[in-house]
Amino acid sequence: MRDACLDLFLGSGCTVCGRPGRLLCATCEDSLPTRAAVRWPTPRPPGLATPYAVGEYDGALKALVNAHKERRQFALADPLGRLLAVAVSAAVVDTGRSEVLMVPIPSRRATVRARGHDPMLRIARAAASGLRRYGVGARVGSLLRPTRVARDQAGLAADERAVNLAGSLHCPPGRAERMARTRSDILLVVVDDVITTGSTAREGQRALEQTGWSVGAVVAVAATRRTQS
Repeated sequence: MRDACLDLFLGSGCTVCGRPGRLLCATCEDSLPTRAAVRWPTPRPPGLATPYAVGEYDGALKALVNAHKERRQFALADPLGRLLAVAVSAAVVDTGRSEVLMVPIPSRRATVRARGHDPMLRIARAAASGLRRYGVGARVGSLLRPTRVARDQAGLAADERAVNLAGSLHCPPGRAERMARTRSDILLVVVDDVITTGSTAREGQRALEQTGWSVGAVVAVAATRRTQS
């Protein structure tokens, strides 16, 4: 009945299957992954922290990520946050830490204005809220800033992406450096929606490590399947 009313008044439908009603129907939500795994990109960027994701960037995961990011389907932040929380939990278990600081890869200001929101920040906050309900000391720190506009990544090989992104992110000194010195017990993870080549996450990791942080993991909702070229 609720889904029928949503379709009547809002004209909405499930992002995955198209069923009239809410943006993610109960059937499709129940079919989402409940476990995460280590998913290394191929080729692997040198020095990349261990990457976790709940599944491949395909099917339902791809539809949810794109609808939230590009079509401003804000209600999808909660299910995407739950998926990200599953991946963060895997990193927490593997490292034995009880507290985690999630640092999202930032969007450019122009992109945020165009989209009307910062998708990764919204998802990270939803994930942190869910983790806290299960006793994990999770919070989000917006410690990274874009320093320049990288060119479009579409069509670039892994090594070209790495060169394109080099120096594109910055972690302002001060608060980040003080936190790194005083809270070495925190598991710091770089979070993104999708791991493709790992170049973006590796650039965020580099910027954070320059301020003294030790990045414990890279965490994403999904990861693309790549083969060595």
